[in-house]
Amino acid sequence: MKIFITGGSGLIGQYLNIYIAEKHDILTQYYRNKGNCKEYNSVQLQLNDYDKLKEIFENFRPDAVVHAAAISNSAKADSLSRSYVYEINVNATKKLAELSERYNSKIIYLSTDLVYAGYRGSYLNENAKLIPVSLYAETKLMGEQKIKEATQNYIILREALIYGFGLNHTTNFFQETLKKIKNNERVKLFTDQFRSPLSLKVAARMIARLIEIEDLKSETLNFGGNERLSRYDLIDFACKIAGLRNDLLIKTTMDEENYPYKVYDVSLNIDKLKSYGIEPDPLEESIADIFRQ
Repeated sequence: MKIFITGGSGLIGQYLNIYIAEKHDILTQYYRNKGNCKEYNSVQLQLNDYDKLKEIFENFRPDAVVHAAAISNSAKADSLSRSYVYEINVNATKKLAELSERYNSKIIYLSTDLVYAGYRGSYLNENAKLIPVSLYAETKLMGEQKIKEATQNYIILREALIYGFGLNHTTNFFQETLKKIKNNERVKLFTDQFRSPLSLKVAARMIARLIEIEDLKSETLNFGGNERLSRYDLIDFACKIAGLRNDLLIKTTMDEENYPYKVYDVSLNIDKLKSYGIEPDPLEESIADIFRQ
């Protein structure tokens, strides 16, 4: 199949390039940083250049689009104008969905677990109450809605906290925290926010498999790991596997750190994902694989 990947130089995008290209003909999009896109068929494009985006669909004719590009977290969104975040996370998503419908392409959209209300309990299913509390989460949910309005040939993935080692210029909280620990720096970690962490490599492999399920469409899926963990739990577990000092970890809470977006528990029930034969690797195996890398 021919697969168009947006955000191909991003944190998960570069792993998507690797795993999707194993079986498929890809065209991967980047904006500023090339990352490993230079190793693949790629295009430099600002996501809201809609004329050029249309040309890509006209010329490449993708069978599927994996839409991973976004203003991708709350801190980034808060540092930019609301109109720009809306343009990239909502309007560009709408245009991609419309083009996907016009050119008969399936669209796979990476949303976020942060669309859920964070006070409703553990292991939320896809019908749980939706209350995004940040601009980032709000616009990702709006992106979901724009896709549903434009096409029926979609898969929406409500992605959990992603961890692992980024490639090239990309990094994340997991990587930066372990770097500090290696340098014998103490780190504060939340004990009161629970999610279902998923490794970058496992997430990309799972998406590559989802692409190949032909009759899967008009579906919203929780997309995370099996375990319910706080950030403290995740890093503590990683330290034990890697032989790093977990005595450098300091327990803290969102209240103590005056964190503005208090989402206490968005751990995910992933039974629907598993019903399609897609299951994440166990946490210990995933983290061990990261350190082998």
